[in-house]
Amino acid sequence: MGKVTGFLEFERLEEGYEPVAQRVKNYREFVIGLNAEQAKQQGARCMDCGTPFCNSGCPVNNIIPDFNDLVFQGDWRNAIEVLHSTNNFPEFTGRICPAPCEAACTLNVNADPVGIKSIEHAIIDRAWVEGWVQPMPAARQTGKTVAVVGSGPAGLAAAQQLARAGHAVTVFEKSDRIGGLLRYGIPDFKMEKSLIDRRVAQMQAEGVVFRSRVLVGALPASGAGSKVPNDATETLSALALLAQFDAVLLAGGAEQSRDLPVPGRDLDGVHFAMEFLPQQNKVNAGDALSQQIRADGKHVIVIGGGDTGSDCVGTSNRHGAASVTQFEVMPRPPEEEDRPLTWPFWPYKLRTSSSHEEGCGREFAIATKAFAGSDGKVRSLQTVNVANQDGKLVEVAGSERDYPADLVLLAMGFTHPLASVLEAFGVERDGRGNAKAGTDEGGYRTSADKVFAAGDMRRGQSLVVWAIREGRQAARSIDAFLMQSTNLPR
Repeated sequence: MGKVTGFLEFERLEEGYEPVAQRVKNYREFVIGLNAEQAKQQGARCMDCGTPFCNSGCPVNNIIPDFNDLVFQGDWRNAIEVLHSTNNFPEFTGRICPAPCEAACTLNVNADPVGIKSIEHAIIDRAWVEGWVQPMPAARQTGKTVAVVGSGPAGLAAAQQLARAGHAVTVFEKSDRIGGLLRYGIPDFKMEKSLIDRRVAQMQAEGVVFRSRVLVGALPASGAGSKVPNDATETLSALALLAQFDAVLLAGGAEQSRDLPVPGRDLDGVHFAMEFLPQQNKVNAGDALSQQIRADGKHVIVIGGGDTGSDCVGTSNRHGAASVTQFEVMPRPPEEEDRPLTWPFWPYKLRTSSSHEEGCGREFAIATKAFAGSDGKVRSLQTVNVANQDGKLVEVAGSERDYPADLVLLAMGFTHPLASVLEAFGVERDGRGNAKAGTDEGGYRTSADKVFAAGDMRRGQSLVVWAIREGRQAARSIDAFLMQSTNLPR
């Protein structure tokens, strides 16, 4: 590697944040990335460790030691080439990936890992500034057509790979703008949407056609289902799509929010996170909403301790909530992981996000028994503490408590994709309700002829970086299906 003793000489350097008092006044990104010299120093910390566990820790198998070394050498142009060889959208992962690569870093055995995510962030941001990110249209067209249903990270990654292989790709999105949960699930302060727009422009120059406001299949007759924005003005049947295209990729995500069926659930003021978060993103984009769900001056309870819950916390703080409290049913994790036990895998430990640092009470091992209210509106939560007994959560006697709440946001994750979409294509589902489709060479095929599935729709709720991996691998499978061979990378 570039500097053999770098890991002994230099400490881990974290990216900076704008002060809390400043950043909560707007919805702009507030992370201060590394400059060229800082990124070089972080690259110097990468060890000549022999077996780079970071590569396998990364779902897209980024070639991390190589781009770390190139940054150390000052060869940024080749660094972005290496990064793009495995990851279509490093500006997304460089901002919102939890960085399992860093957990797997060899330095993390007994020290602070290399700041891989911050180096990736620096590489791609510089590449855009320098004009190194350009359209890469196919040299020839195959005459084959592919429909991609869903424009989240899996759908976008697959569409770009297939277009570069020479296929005519059309991406269908039911919302008014392209991006899926990148657009309407992730707050702008974590990832500004101009990043999606410039990638869409690149992909259009590569031949990808985007059609928004098009619902493929149909929502359940009851109207239940996804709380992700559905702005569709046109509906296409599965039969019509199958008749028009040589292959179809279902990449619509896991959109069915996990509910909390306790007394008082129907009170006004109890909402899914995906009713709350997309509205603010729409307002940020210039849309006028007549009845936006707001947290101004309210006591907000966020139920669910993951990233979606954290996003609700950050958005509520920017609204000017009177208080924000986040509930997690599981016990409080340890401050530090047990490295000898967990390395190089993703560790179990307490994670504090930038949104938590902006102001948030956190309660662990707590369950909601009921919502209470007056005049049809939620006013409080009735809770009880829980403890683990023989692998089961049981209530702790005498721990009942009431919490004031004017707004409750359910952020407990997603259970499976919309059944109606899979039913429309006749796709067999697995035991969790996801599309049943294989992986690896020739995989990602469903039980329906020429229909493939990838991303959260196939694997269940997961990370953006996993969705990109699935989209790339599904594209390889589709290319092999259409052409009987493929040169696309895994």
